[in-house]
Amino acid sequence: MDTIIYHSIVLRCSPLEAFEFFTGNKHLEKWLTKVADVEPEVGGKYELFWNPEDRENDSTIGCKILAVAEGRFLCFEWKGPRQFKHFMNDVKPLTNVVVMFIPTSEGTEVYLLHTGWRDTAEWEEARQWFDKAWTTSLSELQNYIKET
Repeated sequence: MDTIIYHSIVLRCSPLEAFEFFTGNKHLEKWLTKVADVEPEVGGKYELFWNPEDRENDSTIGCKILAVAEGRFLCFEWKGPRQFKHFMNDVKPLTNVVVMFIPTSEGTEVYLLHTGWRDTAEWEEARQWFDKAWTTSLSELQNYIKET
């Protein structure tokens, strides 16, 4: 069983701009979440809130950036929504999202890897849910860039 989520998309912008779409709070709030609190430095927060009135649920509260190279690479911790919280959000280590930004003639190829999935039925259900969620979110990002 493949326990890594992998997606790639081409964005019609520079790698530095693509990096900003994943680290800039105002950008993240246009395509990925309702409220973002991201500090783009190692150890900085990577907190996204889909329901800001209930910050403990449906958020990545407590998640940190693990590695960053501006315009090239970003790695951060990730938590699950309410339905997966009981097993996803207190494990060590949390799942991780790695995003790489590769310049191409069309703009930037973005590679997204979401790793750290465990080998149980409930983890596989969460992985499949996130695979669909990332597909939808990256499509939203492409639409957002077209409007920008």
